[in-house]
Amino acid sequence: MSLEGRRALVTGGAAGIGAAASRALAERGAHVVVADLDREAAEKLAADLGGTPWAVDLLDTAALEDLVLDCDILVNNAGIQKVGPIHEYEPEAFRRIQRLMLEAPFLLIRAALPHMYARGWGRIINLSSVHGIRASAFKGAYVSAKHGLEGLSKVTALEGAEHGVTSNCINPGYVRTALVEKQIADQAATHGMPESEVLEKVMLTEMAVKRLVEPEEVASLVCWLASEEAGMVTGASYTMDGGWSAR
Repeated sequence: MSLEGRRALVTGGAAGIGAAASRALAERGAHVVVADLDREAAEKLAADLGGTPWAVDLLDTAALEDLVLDCDILVNNAGIQKVGPIHEYEPEAFRRIQRLMLEAPFLLIRAALPHMYARGWGRIINLSSVHGIRASAFKGAYVSAKHGLEGLSKVTALEGAEHGVTSNCINPGYVRTALVEKQIADQAATHGMPESEVLEKVMLTEMAVKRLVEPEEVASLVCWLASEEAGMVTGASYTMDGGWSAR
């Protein structure tokens, strides 16, 4: 699955799933643009991979409206989380999650498609979640954003098909990242239980395979979806949730 000659952009690319995807894409020959809010981390990883750092605040969506991207592979991965009941959820926190996880991917896809259309080839890979196809209590903003991303991905697939551009979602369960580790504390507070019980009693209850997904496992699917071998895969949502969505 060589990606020699391809240019990949990974958002949230300096940590967690994004860093694993950046490394895996670079190992297969792609030139990787590591896009991250953390400038120092983006620069360090890009230097290690022979790629390019892009320090960017994707919450500043107004700055993305006139963006032009010359990438062949776009991985929309950046995300945040805030857990809480709807009736107590701050409206600005809800809007913030929609901006980063739905509006920013739309703007990046919009910026990348002209280049992809001109080349007759492109891959849009959206890091969704099992919460893109299932819901959980206390995650109204996150579930809403991921469901929206699923729809955006499918529309992109339909529009891009005649131009050689595919668009797909990856839907992991809980992945071993800093974002998930922070959720453990939030879930403990929300459910009124010790942090030591959250994984077993809250986060892994729906997963048949009782462990966290590893970032490298997600990265392997990113690379396959980016490859020539996946040229007929588009408009799809690939679960990697340990059997959660089988219920």
